[in-house]
Amino acid sequence: MDSAEKKMGQTIESLKNKLLNIRAGRANPAMLNGVMVSYYGTPTPIQSVANITVPEAKQLFIKPYDRSTLKDIERAINEANLGIAPTNNGEMIILTIPDLTEERRREYVKQAKAVGEEAKVALRNIRQDANNEIKKCEYPEDEEKMYLDEIQELITKYNKLVDDEIREKEQELMQV
Repeated sequence: MDSAEKKMGQTIESLKNKLLNIRAGRANPAMLNGVMVSYYGTPTPIQSVANITVPEAKQLFIKPYDRSTLKDIERAINEANLGIAPTNNGEMIILTIPDLTEERRREYVKQAKAVGEEAKVALRNIRQDANNEIKKCEYPEDEEKMYLDEIQELITKYNKLVDDEIREKEQELMQV
């Protein structure tokens, strides 16, 4: 029971992290999660080689700790296909987030719903594993039913959390 609930909690955290990467027309340093910069031949997360700040709602400033990595950071951002063209001013890279069109917003909502569905599938798999464990233990019939009902209550609770997160992200995306 505890391990199932712990795994379900981790699934929700994973969902939140994935939703952070879906942009809502506002600058967010989390947009750059997963961007790897070739730093002296080693793939390194961009957060490790540069300071990322948000001076305005639509801009990200990426100031490298080592100026010689400026071109590598710019190349990594271009290769990441973020849909944002980096501007290099010689000291830092500036990312200006374009306004989202209605069509793009709807695409991002679909993407968020797909991520939510993946989370629900993961939750169902966790429930299935927990149910199988309970059935293996050969509890008396009424005790087994009680445990299975508790697992079902957990899945209902976590499915509601997934729905809430997706609804919140959808509102954020559709807000002009």
